[in-house]
Amino acid sequence: MATNKEFLYFVLDILSNLGEISYKMMMGEYIVYYKNKIVAYICDNKFFIKPTHSSLSMVKPLILAPPYQGAKNMVLIENLEDSEFICNLINIIHKELPAKLLASNFYLSFIFCCIKSLYMI
Repeated sequence: MATNKEFLYFVLDILSNLGEISYKMMMGEYIVYYKNKIVAYICDNKFFIKPTHSSLSMVKPLILAPPYQGAKNMVLIENLEDSEFICNLINIIHKELPAKLLASNFYLSFIFCCIKSLYMI
């Protein structure tokens, strides 16, 4: 079942105090980005956040569930009433997630390793 636009806009309104929130639609569901890092998913009219040390310890009750069939478990946020808590949590999660590796950086690293190995022969 695809997420309806009303629920998407409801969640985006909660996260609006963060500022740099964006989303992408994927197969009827949504991926939520904060400062260009994936922090959450909106699937089947449910809000899931990345499982990090902080999210696993701060969210009570803790419910782990896959956002879609075949996905890894994420933290399901059922209580969307406390927008200050949710924004704080998203901000903390963002800091805990690794920096996004740009494709160009990956290819440069790969090329550097290839050149380095050629000189070692």
